[in-house]
Amino acid sequence: MYGPLITGCTTVLYEGKPVGTPDSGAFWRVIAEHGVKALFTAPTAFRAIRRDDPEGLRVRDADLSGLRYLFLAGERLDPDTYGWAARLLGVPVIDHWWQTETGWPVAANLMGLEPREPRPGSATVPVPGYDVRVVDSLGRPVPAGEDGEIVIRLPLPPGTLPTLWRDDTRFVESYLSAHPGFYLTGDGGHVDPDGYLYVMGRIDDVINVAGHRLSTGAMEQVLAGHPAVAECAVIGVHDPVKGQVPRALVVLKAGAQVEADALRQDLVRLVREQIGPIAAPSAVDVVSALPKTRSGKILRKTMRAMADGRDEPAPSTIEDPAVLETLRPLLTPRSAQW
Repeated sequence: MYGPLITGCTTVLYEGKPVGTPDSGAFWRVIAEHGVKALFTAPTAFRAIRRDDPEGLRVRDADLSGLRYLFLAGERLDPDTYGWAARLLGVPVIDHWWQTETGWPVAANLMGLEPREPRPGSATVPVPGYDVRVVDSLGRPVPAGEDGEIVIRLPLPPGTLPTLWRDDTRFVESYLSAHPGFYLTGDGGHVDPDGYLYVMGRIDDVINVAGHRLSTGAMEQVLAGHPAVAECAVIGVHDPVKGQVPRALVVLKAGAQVEADALRQDLVRLVREQIGPIAAPSAVDVVSALPKTRSGKILRKTMRAMADGRDEPAPSTIEDPAVLETLRPLLTPRSAQW
């Protein structure tokens, strides 16, 4: 909010969906009309646009010659969406990771400070001020390439949360107690040998299948690579034998011509081949939409509770409660379609 104002830039705030208002060219018209140089939105917005306009044909109707950068944040940017956006717009696609609590990016590819070669799926490297580590559940550093809990070594830099409003105790318990000397981000992922950070999802989204800890973000990355899939979500649901099993929900691109059973077979095969048999989804359901917050985050926790038979109220930030209600009968423990 303050950065553009301090530097004298004009900010154009877009309210509403990027599709259906009246079509998937809404973003492009705003960029052309106002001479926008940098677009900042959530990956979900681009997945929605791609779902309605897989070939990106509506870009041809707008003059985007002034656009220089696309910044995406708020949730994980899967490599498939990254690649589609980069090819569509022909400008640098900057994935970056931050939290409400940090107030500014923890990891990013800084265009004004030694830009780096982007790597799909990575938020690039920690920015100055953050000492980011990846540890196991006991706080021990994990090797490069191995998933773990992402933590930040104290002290935190200026601009981050100093406490919680009138609740210092909860601040310490929630963020500083799990690994003394570190701030717990609540996100999991890994770093590669060159120090690039890959944020794969919330720690809660790591599921335990027969003793194997699996990242739902990695599974979603595989599913999103299928040419018929516009977006997807994988949740871990209770299983009396394995503890948990992955269950997938996918939304198809507009005009996708694919038979549901054949698609399920393909998606399960892809996960088995790219991750392993233990990660194969127990169910794959094709749905019309996924429940999200108004900022575009998928409500995995709420869906997981429903699939386990627990009654968990939807958050107040939900965009469309009707989507969740549509999924309720599908997600009941007896309704798996695989």
